[in-house]
Amino acid sequence: MEARLAHLLCVLVFAAAALRGGQAVLQVSVPPEVDAELGKSVSIPCIYSSSSKTSNVIVEWFITERGGDRQRVAYRSSSDSGTDKNTELSGRVSVDQDSSLSLSAVEIGDERDFHCQITAGPAGSGEGNAHLRVYSAPQTPEVSPQTKIISVTDPSVSEVSTCTSKNGNPAPKIIWYKDSTPLPEVTESNDNMYMVPRVVKESSGLYTITNTLYFKTSKEDKDSQFHCQVEYVVPGGRTETKDSPKFSLSLHYYTEEVTFALVTPKKVKEGDDVTLKCKADGFPEPEYELTKIQPDGSIEDKGTFSGMFTLRSVTRNDGGKYRCEALDFDSPPEVKLKKDVTLLVHYLDPVTVSPSSSVSVPLGGSVDLGCTTTGSKTPSFMWKKGSQVVSQSASLVLKEVSFEAAGSYSCVASVPGISGLVKEAITNVTVTGKAQIVDLPYSGRVSKEGELLTLSCTAQGHPEPQISWTPTGLEAISSVTGNKVTSTVTLPVTPILVDSGVICEASNEHGSSRKKFNVNIHKETPTVTPPVDTEANRQEQGGSGAAVIAVVVCVLLLLILVGFLYFLQKKGKLPCGRQGKEDIVNTEANADEIVVEMKSGKPNEEAGLLDSNGRQRPMRDQ
Repeated sequence: MEARLAHLLCVLVFAAAALRGGQAVLQVSVPPEVDAELGKSVSIPCIYSSSSKTSNVIVEWFITERGGDRQRVAYRSSSDSGTDKNTELSGRVSVDQDSSLSLSAVEIGDERDFHCQITAGPAGSGEGNAHLRVYSAPQTPEVSPQTKIISVTDPSVSEVSTCTSKNGNPAPKIIWYKDSTPLPEVTESNDNMYMVPRVVKESSGLYTITNTLYFKTSKEDKDSQFHCQVEYVVPGGRTETKDSPKFSLSLHYYTEEVTFALVTPKKVKEGDDVTLKCKADGFPEPEYELTKIQPDGSIEDKGTFSGMFTLRSVTRNDGGKYRCEALDFDSPPEVKLKKDVTLLVHYLDPVTVSPSSSVSVPLGGSVDLGCTTTGSKTPSFMWKKGSQVVSQSASLVLKEVSFEAAGSYSCVASVPGISGLVKEAITNVTVTGKAQIVDLPYSGRVSKEGELLTLSCTAQGHPEPQISWTPTGLEAISSVTGNKVTSTVTLPVTPILVDSGVICEASNEHGSSRKKFNVNIHKETPTVTPPVDTEANRQEQGGSGAAVIAVVVCVLLLLILVGFLYFLQKKGKLPCGRQGKEDIVNTEANADEIVVEMKSGKPNEEAGLLDSNGRQRPMRDQ
């Protein structure tokens, strides 16, 4: 832009000078340089001016061929315009009305000088020259890292990688980076670092550049990342970059430090799997040799391994000192390649109980239970009966034992702080004594004779009680739960059973006990439920009241009639046979047998005295 402004300023100066001198001057202005992108279109401006009037202006554009000759490629006049045939730009150029040259699909070969020639009749002619620069952004750079292992002990540099970027114009530049820091550009060979650049112009006219990095590596470079960057210029003079993928080097360096430790939890118990891990900081990682140092100083060879060694189901005998040695023969003598670790295996011996597996105690007696064991640490103890803890020590004293105290007791031992290291032993306590019947609630009531009654009798004792029933001959069903025996019978209720009851007897070699079940017939009294005060009931009660009134009236009339007849009889106006009266008297005099009838479940009926014919006796005979 500055060049164009300078050129235009010069044109104006020359035009002003010509005017002052009275001479006709045609001034043509063209920018000295024009930038274009490969494959795109570009316009090269051409501006002219004259101190006199112009006519029949002809604009012609020329290019400088590779041989140095000029060749016209396009033209425009007031009456015509066109493109010259058989030129390198045929079909891609044209002259616009403002005299500028338009070029499409710019090629790399279009980078050359262009000439704008103006002919303006009496005003004369003039020419301006421009150089077209074609830019092509290069491809993203590619690297080819060294695939072999580079030894840090090599005295000279090693080839690290070659960086390549293709199809750029103008020729770009390659810069190497290590951990995002650019390396200084050194092209002279030395023992630390240098680069070998190379630029090739392809047949297409574009440039391919390569750059090979030589570098003396050290152990600190084992985690470093390298990459290259291509730097190129775009239209307008700006600089842009493209980066290659990053890569690391495979370095061979000797071991300087060895670590040896337990991968598994530090608190190891018998039966666990234990993994030992040995690690050296050299590369490639060396092999390792594992040995065990015995208490007497002797060495037990465990063989070589690749860094992880597992001991399966360790015992207390696996405990002790282990030694790992890294077999790195490149390490200097001052490097310590051996490391030790001590394995402590916690253990717990089987638990012993006393008395041993079983013990018998008489009912009401006492017994002392104890247990012992040893371990890697002083064990803790507790006694349990089932899931209930009955003692928090190694001893358990049972006093004045009952049958409920019988059963299995377990002594549980554990090593404090070592999860899962638990052992136990069991002893059975038997309480001996005569059979005792357990007093359980029961119901011996039935509602009527002949109803089936089920009775259960539970007894405990040792040896196991035998249960019998009276009356005999009953079919019993027996079951045993712990130290208790239960016998169940089902029988019909009879008057004899009501009088004598049912007897359960339990016995063993130490004695017996019995229990009597009383049987009662309980007669239920029906319950009269009062009517619900509803509208329908009130209507029904209203109807019942009317019926009661009618009955009362009839009874009164009947009483009046009876009284009237009785009055007539007293007056002798009613005949009454003597014989009939004697029969009645005799019948009443012979009633000497009394039958008592008890009815249950009818509260509205009363028990009375009946004669032998079943008639109710008069009140005076009662």
